[in-house]
Amino acid sequence: MDGPGERSTNLLGVRHILLVLSGKGGVGKSTLSTELALALRHRGHRVGILDVDLCGPSIPRMLRVQDRAVHQCDSGWVPVFVGQDRAVALMSIGFLLERPDDAVVWRGPKKNALIKQFVTDVAWGDLDFLIVDTPPGTSDEHISTVEALRPHRLLGAILVTTPQECTNIFSKGGGEELAKHAGVPFLGCVPLDPQLSQSLEEGRDFIQEFPKSSAFPALAHIAQQILDTSQQSS
Repeated sequence: MDGPGERSTNLLGVRHILLVLSGKGGVGKSTLSTELALALRHRGHRVGILDVDLCGPSIPRMLRVQDRAVHQCDSGWVPVFVGQDRAVALMSIGFLLERPDDAVVWRGPKKNALIKQFVTDVAWGDLDFLIVDTPPGTSDEHISTVEALRPHRLLGAILVTTPQECTNIFSKGGGEELAKHAGVPFLGCVPLDPQLSQSLEEGRDFIQEFPKSSAFPALAHIAQQILDTSQQSS
């Protein structure tokens, strides 16, 4: 494992790294991470997802690869590749559990050490984007993740706030107001859509199968803004 401040050779082929964060659980952080990866994939990019939500790793099920296993190579862990084109690579703690549905309780030092190992010891190869799905809230795991990624090409972070519906049952405009207050771009609002949650439960490609969904243009718009930002930083 690389020491603090050292660049992991496994990340040298990754052009852009993007963190996905949320202040609490249940707001769609893993959903956005998954759909953003699929949207970028359909635009011809190679994408990796690093699922460091250690106590609730849901992305393997969302991509219908929960029964797959990771393997070791000379460079470390080989991620699980999604789809026939193998354009999405995924590493998740879910692949390391004997029974993925079991509850997992981690002590702080063990969680932080595993996150650092995930960052340094996964053989990603060449990627255009690496999306890091972090745990909900703010904790040591986030500090460990940012510190481990500090020497690398961190494009930025997406903060996912409370999901909105057209009826605004959760009120409206909180995320946009927060972005204005923090002086950061507001990427968009993704409406709640039963087709989106159903596709994730069934491991289907929402971006490809439901282009007429109300959530599709919102996700496509977010993906385009990420691409625009990455081109400006290149």
